[in-house]
Amino acid sequence: MLQDIFTGIPLGIFLSFMVGPVFFVLLETSAVKGFRAALVFDLGVVLADVIFIALAYFSSYKLIQSIKNDPAIFIFGGIMMLTYGITSFIKLKKVSKNVDEIAVDELIKINYFNLFIKGFFLNFINVGVLLFWFLILITIGPKLQLETGRMVTFFSAVLLSYLVVDIGKILLAKQLRSKMTPTNILKIKKVISVLLIIFGLTLMFQGWFPSDQKLVKKALEKIE
Repeated sequence: MLQDIFTGIPLGIFLSFMVGPVFFVLLETSAVKGFRAALVFDLGVVLADVIFIALAYFSSYKLIQSIKNDPAIFIFGGIMMLTYGITSFIKLKKVSKNVDEIAVDELIKINYFNLFIKGFFLNFINVGVLLFWFLILITIGPKLQLETGRMVTFFSAVLLSYLVVDIGKILLAKQLRSKMTPTNILKIKKVISVLLIIFGLTLMFQGWFPSDQKLVKKALEKIE
């Protein structure tokens, strides 16, 4: 059991520092809304990962392969993320016109349920995350003899170490909260919106040019 735990910890740390939409939104949430809000957001992200791991574990190879070969799923996820980023940016443009009249509290209203759903949504619409967990499963699974207990231990270690490192990032980002004036908050939110647009376009390109997904393709070919 200890060996499975120690095997999972490095992967969890690696995952925590993967640069993607969740990475940036987590830091923004911590800096703007504080520790508790960022933690709730991150728990939503972890729930999406748990569901993806379960799908990868219980679904058949053919299902995962059909997802990999269906560019529409990548395009759909990219459109969702792109739309979210554009909508957020447009709203912020309207707000910025009256930034001097806005109190900080109005910009950082906290709804924990919405934050949880936001974290879940941003992770869940990225089908690449499902493919990533599938790759981990087919790589690590045989080493764990596909024993349910060992698999649960390994993936629990991965997710817990991921969450612990994220808590460290949240605490560091929280130190910037004293500098969160209305102008700075709007700037940060605009940058995050632009990043979401970029990640959405990237996800769409994965669907338009599926041949670029070489890592997934090679891994799947190995188990055919």
